[in-house]
Amino acid sequence: FLMVVLVSSDNYVQLFIGWEGVGLCSYLLINFWLTRIEANKAAIKAMLVNRVGDMGLILAMFVILDRFGSLEFSSVFNMVVVSAPSSDITLICLLLFVGAVGKSAQLGLHTWLPDAMEG
Repeated sequence: FLMVVLVSSDNYVQLFIGWEGVGLCSYLLINFWLTRIEANKAAIKAMLVNRVGDMGLILAMFVILDRFGSLEFSSVFNMVVVSAPSSDITLICLLLFVGAVGKSAQLGLHTWLPDAMEG
């Protein structure tokens, strides 16, 4: 259900709710064997490393809200074409990239992935 919320969202708030829900489901799946101490450690490690990606998305949302005054995709996309300085767009893109890298375990944020396969 939360993956559907993530991919069908029409604003950044809904996207973030789905994003966090997918992270929660990942944590619960990694920690399925909750009596195993290694599974607990792996789940906590995954959740902590995923916070980096979450912070990237949250900061991008704050910058978008500050610069464009809206978190609706259609409003933001329309305003980007009209009145956005390239430095703002670069910052937003970099923060969204950090979010994607953190969630998908890429470029140094992959350390939790081998541990998650323990179970």
